[in-house]
Amino acid sequence: MAYTLARPFDPDTDLILAGETGRAQMVVFMDYSDRASRRIRDILVRTAERFGTDGAALALRFLCADDDNNGDCEIAARAAIAAWHQGRLAEMHRALLSRPPHYTQGIVEVIAEALDLDIERFRADMHSDETDERLAADRDSITGGTARAPFLFINGRHYTDAWDEDALIEAVQQPLGRRIQLASNDFFDWAASAGLVLILATLGALLIANIGFHEAYEELRQTYLSIAFGDAEFRLSVEHWINDGLMALFFLLVGIEIKRELIDGELSDPARAALPIIGAIGGMAVPAAIYAAINWGQPTIDGWGVPMATDIAFTLGIMALLGDRVPTSLKVFVSALAIVDDLGAIVVIALFYGEGFHLAEFAVAAAIFAVMLGLNVGRVYARTPYLLLGVGLWFFIHEAGLHATLAGVLTAAAIPSRRAATVEGVAAQTQAIFEAEMRSNPETIADTAVTRLENAIERLREPGFHLQHRLENWSNFLILPLFAFFNTGILLLGSSFSVTAPESLGVMLGLYVGKPLGIVAICWIAVRTGLARLSGEISWTQMVGAGFLAGVGFTMSIFIGSSAFEGAELESVKLSILLASCLAAATGSAILWGVGTRRTENVAGLAQGA
Repeated sequence: MAYTLARPFDPDTDLILAGETGRAQMVVFMDYSDRASRRIRDILVRTAERFGTDGAALALRFLCADDDNNGDCEIAARAAIAAWHQGRLAEMHRALLSRPPHYTQGIVEVIAEALDLDIERFRADMHSDETDERLAADRDSITGGTARAPFLFINGRHYTDAWDEDALIEAVQQPLGRRIQLASNDFFDWAASAGLVLILATLGALLIANIGFHEAYEELRQTYLSIAFGDAEFRLSVEHWINDGLMALFFLLVGIEIKRELIDGELSDPARAALPIIGAIGGMAVPAAIYAAINWGQPTIDGWGVPMATDIAFTLGIMALLGDRVPTSLKVFVSALAIVDDLGAIVVIALFYGEGFHLAEFAVAAAIFAVMLGLNVGRVYARTPYLLLGVGLWFFIHEAGLHATLAGVLTAAAIPSRRAATVEGVAAQTQAIFEAEMRSNPETIADTAVTRLENAIERLREPGFHLQHRLENWSNFLILPLFAFFNTGILLLGSSFSVTAPESLGVMLGLYVGKPLGIVAICWIAVRTGLARLSGEISWTQMVGAGFLAGVGFTMSIFIGSSAFEGAELESVKLSILLASCLAAATGSAILWGVGTRRTENVAGLAQGA
């Protein structure tokens, strides 16, 4: 969950605990009744004080949980605000934290008397309208979801690292390494970043191929790399290592995502899954039928699978750029549809785009997969055995003549799933470990305790999630860009591309017309006949826009095209995919932008009328 600071640090209105004029600005959200908030108080104050008056400023805001301790939190917060009005915030802050986390009006008045505060003014300030407004403003100044103290923002950015004095000092100082880390995190967390990198890789390939380096580009693609062991040698071109080797990791991640959605996601509930599944079927069948109709009786009929695919990275990236103009339910629908679409593409690749069939190698691959399933049944949750066996599975599937990327999907299927541990149980265990360590040695923590903590936290997620988390950025920012770069270096000038060529026309009409037509038409029929239900947040115009965005084929379409075609036909098909994807992206974005803008204006008009 990403939290943001809606109201920036303001030394004139915020309650300042330390360093009012500090260059670095820290805002902490406190709940005096919360143990975690109480434990970090000294760390924060010491951090601010170590920089001196010009180094770091620490502002205090209040965030009370919506539970039984809300009353204690609010009374203490009101007491702190009232003491601030008399210039005694720091003293009241320390006094509130030096006693048990239970507060009543009488208790805070006793503390106020001990601090020589004006009691009548203290009572009035505690329950004034200004204090009510400040507490409400503090709650509203943090956005991003249900929040619970403690929260810390440094220079307006949510601090998510360790609550440790040295770590906080580094976050405040922001050395070069820290700034690079923050910038990279921002980029990787940006939903459209993967699509942007793919675009840059594609443009780079097109540029290199068309400014005089096409021959060098082709030489690099066709350069052979080999693995030798004694007299045995396995060699593939750079292009095939990427398309068959690295892309197997991409399909591993796709398989993990599909499995999660089927077990515990949008596709696990038949009622929620019905519409995206039906939409995906229509979005695959109609483009394939359009392509087949145009290419019927031609050798190019083999490319019928090319316009079936949707590129999830581009589609969701575009939706992210459109922001709140796209309702969340539409994003969820398109995500689920793209997952089903990927599953369909995998089946098509496995069944129709292999290179011959060799029974002996297939038998070995089947035996390896059987071993992996045996490990699954035996509840072996360690990921390493599956990955090692997956390498062998990839080799023998490749040698059997099937598409080697199938190994990635099968490996994902073999990795076992399990119910995640309860948060309460893991929280209790980690607390017990830390408390035991603090009693024995409060300065350090033993290696055995660290291992126990890692094991407990890892249990909160299934094994496939951890593997996906480690590989996802490698896939998005290395594997897919390499695939795009080595598969889109098309020579535009002097090429034999023709829009009316059957393979080109079939791909372009399949993606640009077939995708939205298939998705929207079959979904409309399903809703009308009661087979599925459309969310009240989604209009049919928005469905049309989403249907066009699903026509962005790119990665998967090029992948299938590379398996179905070669030579000049392949170049034409790739260019057709690029052109159709650009047209579909532009059309879908324009429709969703227009609908979202009108809806925003209507909401604003209703608000003014009210």
